[in-house]
Amino acid sequence: MKNFDMAGKTVVITGASRGIGAAAARAFADAGAQVVLVARSRDRIVEIAGEIGKNALAVPCDVSRYWEVEQAIGAAIETFGSVDVIVNNAGVIDPMGALADIDPEAWAKAIDINLKGAMHGMRAAIGPMIQQGSGTIITVSSGAAHNALEGWSAYCASKAGAFMLTQVTDRETRGKGVRVMGLSPGTVATDMQKDIKASGIGPVSQLDWSDHIPPEWAAQALVWMCTPEADSYLGQDVSLRDENVRQMVGVA
Repeated sequence: MKNFDMAGKTVVITGASRGIGAAAARAFADAGAQVVLVARSRDRIVEIAGEIGKNALAVPCDVSRYWEVEQAIGAAIETFGSVDVIVNNAGVIDPMGALADIDPEAWAKAIDINLKGAMHGMRAAIGPMIQQGSGTIITVSSGAAHNALEGWSAYCASKAGAFMLTQVTDRETRGKGVRVMGLSPGTVATDMQKDIKASGIGPVSQLDWSDHIPPEWAAQALVWMCTPEADSYLGQDVSLRDENVRQMVGVA
């Protein structure tokens, strides 16, 4: 894989306890960044931060609560002096099933995490980034943001909303030094894919495990997106299915 220099940068990653988030924490740390791991699973992020070392901070946080996200950003600034990147990665796939059958409260919870959680991360980070005149906001998106999939109404709706947030926030902040993008990684070999497989719902559940990319590829893409090479994708979703993107990221 390519090497990217993130020395001196502070990166906040939500959903950092596993999957893409955990891989991203390690990738940014390997690139020289200070990383702030944010997730509800306190023990897991503390463990990962311990593995990374002194340049990592674990902050237990429920992204569906704005004040908790705001405090996480504050902790990042207090500990490392700035927040230069936020990766809005926290997300859930449940509830899966026909809209006529699913629990409305479970549906709303998915919106709270996938859509409101992304907004909370953006909102909490924008002020400090504008004040320092620079910053990168990345939200982990999905093909489901652009394509309707039966049984995935909560996931599709929340990811589509998050993509629109990316576009709006880019328009509002690009002239103030803030870079805003989304990453659509394709299907990734994570616990979420195991849940999808077990559900038997939709075409993604029929894929073999070998069809999914490793989370390290998505993590590498996130680091690359913080470099000027990705500036042509501002306000857009970067698709890791694109072979040209894979070449630039260094995972082709």
